[in-house]
Amino acid sequence: MQPLYDNIAILRHQNGRSTSKKAEFIEKIVKEDRLLVAPLAFIRGRSLPKTLFVVDETQNLTPQEVKTIVTRMGEGSKIIFTGDIYQIDNPYLDIQSNGLTYLVDKAKTAPHCAHIVLSKGERSSLADWGAQTL
Repeated sequence: MQPLYDNIAILRHQNGRSTSKKAEFIEKIVKEDRLLVAPLAFIRGRSLPKTLFVVDETQNLTPQEVKTIVTRMGEGSKIIFTGDIYQIDNPYLDIQSNGLTYLVDKAKTAPHCAHIVLSKGERSSLADWGAQTL
């Protein structure tokens, strides 16, 4: 879960200022337990109404794990799945068998789903090259 904490820290200290309104807002929602970070294993058996649920690294999930997440959402919940099929590092998954590809394929005709593809990576040109080449 450390990558999520790293990204929160980046948001809090953008532009070299940790006193910005954005940083204060992030501090507030963390202190109020409105922003929670948890491993996938903690979702089983739960029902999550009125929740904005962000799932990162979906390319490393199985189709069954994606189903586990979607079927736990209660009324008023929304889910954002993110991932890059060129960054799969689960040895049991590939570009066709991973949870993100499965989800995009199944959600194509669902009226309450949308899908976007970003054309550029955000880490670095080296990371982009590695994802495409290695």
